[in-house]
Amino acid sequence: MKSLDIIALGGNAILPVTSAGTIFEQFSITRATMAGIAELVGRGRHVVVTHGNGPIVGNIVLRNEAARDKIPPMPLGICVADSQGGIGYMVQQVLRNALVSAGTPRDVVTLVTQVRISPDDPSLENPTKPIGPFYSRDEAKRIARDEGWVVAEDSKRGWRRVVPSPHPLEIIELNVIRRLIEAGCIVVTVGGGGIPVVDNGGRLDGVEAVIDKDHATAVLACDLGAERMIVATDVDAVYRDFGTPDAVPIRQLSAAEAESLGDALPSGSMGSKLKAAAVFARSGGEAVITRPESIVAAADGETGTRILATA
Repeated sequence: MKSLDIIALGGNAILPVTSAGTIFEQFSITRATMAGIAELVGRGRHVVVTHGNGPIVGNIVLRNEAARDKIPPMPLGICVADSQGGIGYMVQQVLRNALVSAGTPRDVVTLVTQVRISPDDPSLENPTKPIGPFYSRDEAKRIARDEGWVVAEDSKRGWRRVVPSPHPLEIIELNVIRRLIEAGCIVVTVGGGGIPVVDNGGRLDGVEAVIDKDHATAVLACDLGAERMIVATDVDAVYRDFGTPDAVPIRQLSAAEAESLGDALPSGSMGSKLKAAAVFARSGGEAVITRPESIVAAADGETGTRILATA
């Protein structure tokens, strides 16, 4: 779809790790992020918003654990669905209000989204994605024995449950998303990477796993034929020698360069964003990585890192 922007909001666009985490703070941060998206819509762009759900889904899992002696814990797929609904409601309301204030009212809708994975995905046998609260070693081992979890030490801060992070293959609700865009709606979808499911002869079944939001966004952007994918994260661009006095922003990368750089970085960080951007760029689109508050400037080519099929 020409003039279609897929905008992927990282968790820091909603709940930075340095924040207190109150819902009022989340709304305030979301208002700042939505102002730029409303401006793009005012320019005539079609927009789909995807979002991460960390650390919010971690808080949902933590509530699960805190109340497990009173309320039966919910499976991880339900926790992801809860975060899709809660974050989606906030984005949906704030973006609608921003559009009304700008004189460009549009319908905004949140869609609980499932994403198909392969039942043979190798990550299902090698869970590495930490979720939920920290435990002592002994407590983690006891819970793992009782619940059948896999646990691992996380950055020497304690022990946590780890789950698979499989590769996304298909957005189940793709046709619904396409029809909503064609009807002029702004869609909030693929929250938290989507709810992972496997197809068992036409029947969908949930999987205890977490899908990377940026990779799921790239699948969506490719399948919709989007013109541009903007990945909003906690830095204004990708940097060489990041975190050192010699750090310099990279303004443009080819898909091959982005993938190579992404392979050299930790999974779940900028590495995943670069590799997802490379996938989309190879489909013929333009990917941009920048801060949430710089979305418009990045769309205008004034900041951010652009990833194209060939630099």
